[in-house]
Amino acid sequence: MLEHVFRSHERIQALREGPHGSLLEGFAEELHQRGYVKKAVRARIRAAEHLLHWTEREDLPVSDVTESILRRFHRHLERCQCPGFGPIRSDLFTGDRLFLDYLRSAGSLAGSVERNQDPPLFVAFGQWMRQVRGTCEGTLYNYGLIIKALLVRLGEDPHRFDAQSLRQFVLETSRHGAARRCTTALRMFLRFLIAEGQCATGLEAAIPVVPQWRLSSLPRYLLSEDVERVIASCNLDTSMGRRDHAILLLLARMGLRAGDIVQLCLGDIDWKEATVRVCGKGRRQTQMPLTQEVGDAVVEYFKAGRPHADTNAVFLRTRAPFRALGSHTTVSTIVAQAMRRAGVACPSRGAAHVLRHSAAAAMLRNGASLQEISTVLRHRFLTTTEIYAKVDVTALQGIAQAWPEVQPC
Repeated sequence: MLEHVFRSHERIQALREGPHGSLLEGFAEELHQRGYVKKAVRARIRAAEHLLHWTEREDLPVSDVTESILRRFHRHLERCQCPGFGPIRSDLFTGDRLFLDYLRSAGSLAGSVERNQDPPLFVAFGQWMRQVRGTCEGTLYNYGLIIKALLVRLGEDPHRFDAQSLRQFVLETSRHGAARRCTTALRMFLRFLIAEGQCATGLEAAIPVVPQWRLSSLPRYLLSEDVERVIASCNLDTSMGRRDHAILLLLARMGLRAGDIVQLCLGDIDWKEATVRVCGKGRRQTQMPLTQEVGDAVVEYFKAGRPHADTNAVFLRTRAPFRALGSHTTVSTIVAQAMRRAGVACPSRGAAHVLRHSAAAAMLRNGASLQEISTVLRHRFLTTTEIYAKVDVTALQGIAQAWPEVQPC
């Protein structure tokens, strides 16, 4: 495999005849199979060489490398003066971790590798949430940030939880601006503990309620001409541009959520019936019509944009390793970059959700009813859709009352 990566016969011979030649040869093959280009493979092999050089200098067998030893190596990189390895580059940090993963998968490590294990109580909570409530991994990740901090603070014995300590934890956590997320996560966690008989019934009532006035704000959206500029900002001559163009159309035309884009799989698209199956909140599945414009964009991405990868996710990274997009924030980043290219200011956080709001506002301007908008956006309750009535300025002007002592508009 090395001869497909390096041009110099001397370099290939030096790698193969070194003390770890077989490991580097296998590592190169692994990177090639995962879709890394030659330049990236060479950089990561160099990072692996550096790690091997350092372990020899420290008299550490390669089979004994663990996560803690890798952290020691990273501290070494901050002040490294090893001859022949040059300045520190970011691919050193990713390359050596990839090499450690390869050693682990190849069975070249003597003992078990240290890993950061989640608390057993949180693991059980995650299983309960998936089975009982159909919660997605993104939601569990957000809950985990709060719940793990709680378990560190109060310990992992739920029988010792009390109202005072829980409320104090909420107050301290809310100082960082995460009040609603904190209270939602803790309330759900306590419901799990109560259902499992691990804490007192009614303890969830100790979690304070964050004030929220329904329909008190306006949905942030873009005008139709700005949405078209954002969509047109993609360079359709590149694989990234084709991917982003298809994603933007799914968000702006069909009102999908960012999480829907991440979870979309190849089997969810029925080309014969021109439908797409979307798994929304609570894992509720919905069949939605696939328009010609959106379908054509997805086909173009499949034909000349989507890399070959062992995954059934529709949208993948454009750089190796080729895998599904990481999370909904990745989709929002793609949308935010398109807005910057188009010179369109994003009116609020969560650029992907702005396109969803824009799709609803456009449907309302074109005469769609709130019930129809609710169906397209897959809202469980019509009250969720009522907020869009506030952006129908023409209809509101017809029912607005003149303010006393002020001339009507």
